[in-house]
Amino acid sequence: MAFTGRTLPPHLRHPSISGSQAASGQSPVLLARINEKKVELENLRQLRDLSAGLATQMETLEEKLATLTDGTEAVAAVLSNWHNVLRAIHMASQKIPKPKDNTEEQERTEKDVPLPQTLVRVPTNQAAAVTQRAAEGADD
Repeated sequence: MAFTGRTLPPHLRHPSISGSQAASGQSPVLLARINEKKVELENLRQLRDLSAGLATQMETLEEKLATLTDGTEAVAAVLSNWHNVLRAIHMASQKIPKPKDNTEEQERTEKDVPLPQTLVRVPTNQAAAVTQRAAEGADD
């Protein structure tokens, strides 16, 4: 293999010499580039800090949405029972039904017309206490 006579660029020929020259007398273009990179680094640091703040806010929002979801489920459960409540109120407010047969049978059966069942309100949070008292009363 023969030497081709191709020369290396100056920054590769003597790296220790060119490095010391660059440190002592940098060109204005390099100084401007270094300053741009410093500004870019500072902007990236600010972006990192702002992103961390945004991530914290998003986690807080996630927790609040989880609470809201739980509350929504509770409201949905209450609203799903309203149909049953309204139906019970409607049944309680209805009059006793009268048969549509002839009048003789009406007079005869008026005495035998069944009354609607009595509705009794028992609070569910006290139902256990009422049953316990009733059991204690039966034991005595």
